[in-house]
Amino acid sequence: METYRFDVVVIGAGIAGASAAAALAADRRVAMLEAEAIAGYHSTGRSAAMWILNYGPPDARVLTRLSRAFLLNPPAGFTEQPLVSPRAILFVARLGQEQELARMVAEGEGIREASLAEARAMVPALRTDYTVAAALEEHAFDIDVASLHQGFLRQARARGAVLALSSRVTRLTRSGGPWLIETEVPEVRFQAPVVVNAAGAWGDVVAEKAGAAKLGLQPCRRTGVIINPAPWHVANWPVVHDVAHNWYVRPEARTRLMVTPADETPVPPHDVQPEEYDIALGIHRMQQALAIDVQRVERAWAGLRTFTPDRSLAIGWDGAVEGFFWCVGQGGYGIQTSPAAGRLVADLIAGRDPGAAAEALPRLDPRRFGLANRQPS
Repeated sequence: METYRFDVVVIGAGIAGASAAAALAADRRVAMLEAEAIAGYHSTGRSAAMWILNYGPPDARVLTRLSRAFLLNPPAGFTEQPLVSPRAILFVARLGQEQELARMVAEGEGIREASLAEARAMVPALRTDYTVAAALEEHAFDIDVASLHQGFLRQARARGAVLALSSRVTRLTRSGGPWLIETEVPEVRFQAPVVVNAAGAWGDVVAEKAGAAKLGLQPCRRTGVIINPAPWHVANWPVVHDVAHNWYVRPEARTRLMVTPADETPVPPHDVQPEEYDIALGIHRMQQALAIDVQRVERAWAGLRTFTPDRSLAIGWDGAVEGFFWCVGQGGYGIQTSPAAGRLVADLIAGRDPGAAAEALPRLDPRRFGLANRQPS
């Protein structure tokens, strides 16, 4: 049996693990252990992500703001194409939702009211009997998730990091020394003083194997479908978002629309698949607002969004288990926060000043859940 020694072993190679590994590998020997044969298979690879400043809890908004510069101007060699493209968000309110929309405008940053005429000029399919008020967030943008994820993996490897696919962790042990990590590949073991738990929906499973208390992570199913919106030409449409977050649509591949009921159905961690009910619900909600005749669903899928009990991210040391570092609970914010989150992981592990990200630390610290006072289940 071969034992490979590193400074840090990152468990999970989705966007959280890849961004953390890329930042850590700048001055450490890093290994990424990915359970699946493809990195980012469960959540990252099924995400339709945007950069939206006014999305998520305060800690996510801090990391989102700090990620903007990287996404707009990635370092040389990170990607061969732009990571982002402009895409405004049009929030629409039906009767009874006016106060919710007004509160969003008042509390948000860079959101303004939009007239109904302006809204219908941007999205001609808006039904006249549905929308009574609208707002616009003009400085959002689409994110090329695959290019961003692959860029982090490429950057990590260029800095010497190792990616081990099909390497689901089966055992983590520590007895007065570094962690010893065993996987489903029986002839190989990994050793490191620090383990970063970036296992997404499986974060609590990994914690159990390490003898740490669970955070109470809850994976949730999110459904998406692709439809042909003809005869409407949607390439330049904004994202159309219900103000109550019950559905949204987003242009895809210039001539198609992605539709989602914005579902968050609690599920155990698994290879999640779409449910017929959620597919139908998303189309129904969309058709209440948009005059689009759906002839057929061209594609449907589902992904996992995993939340902590208070829905803020968890980034930091366990507090009770030495050398065990959490990077989980990204929910729906993992892509747009990944550049800043990856840097923060590296800074905290190195003991460096995290700079502007320090503002979010109290909300991010996993120890807010009282891990030091809880026993592993």
